[in-house]
Amino acid sequence: MNSESSPPTPVTELPQTTPEADPNLQVRFKSEGGRLLLLLPPEPEPETSRTPISWIELCQQLKQRVDAAERFWQPNTVVYLVARDRLLDMRQLQSIAETLEDAQLMLKRVFTSRRQTAVAAATAGYSVEQQANLAHLVQSPTEAGKALDDPLYLQMTLRSGVEIRHAGTIVLLGDANPGSSLVAEGDILVWGRLRGLAHAGSAGNRTCRIMALQMQPTQLRIADVVARPPEKPPAEYLPEVAYIGEDGMRIAIATDFARSALNRAGDLSDRRESS
Repeated sequence: MNSESSPPTPVTELPQTTPEADPNLQVRFKSEGGRLLLLLPPEPEPETSRTPISWIELCQQLKQRVDAAERFWQPNTVVYLVARDRLLDMRQLQSIAETLEDAQLMLKRVFTSRRQTAVAAATAGYSVEQQANLAHLVQSPTEAGKALDDPLYLQMTLRSGVEIRHAGTIVLLGDANPGSSLVAEGDILVWGRLRGLAHAGSAGNRTCRIMALQMQPTQLRIADVVARPPEKPPAEYLPEVAYIGEDGMRIAIATDFARSALNRAGDLSDRRESS
């Protein structure tokens, strides 16, 4: 969705038990574009004197918000957790999910700027988007020359229904099952079987690549180019690389691709030396 051509999304904030309180110290629910967001207070800046909210306080506030606003949502409403820069482990994420379940709410996706929280959420089976702030919930065109985030490393089996989004390269040590999704602005490397959807260069970079030990995807995307696997599986699976060539997306055996890339690099070096 192009945020420049779309009208502003109306935002409705649900009632709070203490309206006069500093919102940066509060757990809040927001209804935005038909989605229910759960916003956790961010960590305070180092130069401020504000005391960070403790985990116990956060749990108490969440319970109060759920009790106060329960009448505003339908049963089985999906919740998107905006964790910002808070560090959460699997136990804490499960505690949040259980509090939401008591009100018939389902935690589905976690937005975070902390790598540890992203890994914990993905391991717990939630879809993840590692972003810096709430503004990134609305997609916008990537600025030219923007540096990618550091790679996101995951060691797990990506289950069906789980989506991982990252503004850099994703490295998965494990399998990506059918029904799962990997979306990266950089490359995607799967040290296992890729059997779900993989979208590299999601911000438009057509030089990105998708690599897997076993390439069995339901769909491959690089930038705006989409490809599906052949109906007949190969007799033998070898590590492969998907990339965009002159005639569209291509899939090559990893060793052949590496040899070709080295030859191209050597030719370019020779041309530079002779010029």
